[in-house]
Amino acid sequence: MASRCVRQISLKFPKAGSTRALVPRITTRGFATSRRVHSDEPSFQRAKDKAAVGVFDWKAAGIFVVTGIGLYYYFEHHKAQVQEEKRQELKKARYGKAFVGGPFELVNAQTKTPFTQDNLLGHWSLIYFGFTNCPDVCPEELDKMTEVVDRIEKEHDIKVQPIFISCDPARDTSDQLEKYLADFHPRMIGLTGTYEQVKAACKSYRVYFSTPPNAKPGDDYLVDHSIFFYLMDPAGNFVEAFGKSSTADVVCTKFNEGLLDWKERPMDQRT
Repeated sequence: MASRCVRQISLKFPKAGSTRALVPRITTRGFATSRRVHSDEPSFQRAKDKAAVGVFDWKAAGIFVVTGIGLYYYFEHHKAQVQEEKRQELKKARYGKAFVGGPFELVNAQTKTPFTQDNLLGHWSLIYFGFTNCPDVCPEELDKMTEVVDRIEKEHDIKVQPIFISCDPARDTSDQLEKYLADFHPRMIGLTGTYEQVKAACKSYRVYFSTPPNAKPGDDYLVDHSIFFYLMDPAGNFVEAFGKSSTADVVCTKFNEGLLDWKERPMDQRT
């Protein structure tokens, strides 16, 4: 009986000296537990990091950087554009009001009567400075002015006032001017005066001119002068200057822009 009990016990419980069945299980469990702990740590840490930063990855970072650079250059370009537009507005205001045009007093070669800045009021005017003995440039510019005046009148039914101011008063008398201008537009107004009067008019319009010292009517010489003609609005204000390279098309386009701006102004600002 005792022997059976011992055997039953031995079947249920291994002998104290035997560790064969216990050690593997303990070792296996320990090893499995160890593996689970180590394998779960990186996954847990990755999930934690992902939760902390959201979906932000290298691709998102690249898109963010490219977008930021694009926005930076866009706003820099816009800023530069606004500054340039402002500069042009200031330039136009500066030259239109203070630096081009102003008081002058000359003589109308056709009527032999005084002609001043007040005669510009109520008319669109094109003003050119030159001299009747000019071999080529002045005739070309006056031909261009004639074409522009005719085109504007045809398109807008506006009679622009074409004006030629001599910067060679020693030779360009009223009679000489009247004879010279007969080859150009029939409404072309020729203006001359004393040397001081012409000098003052040229200064008002920022026109450079140079004649030989002590020039006399019978002398043969050329006059060095600025090659521009100016568009003035009906208030006598400067609108635009055109150089030798400006074609008749360019002048007409600028006139159209100036006319549109003039029409959009309130009546109290047309002065």
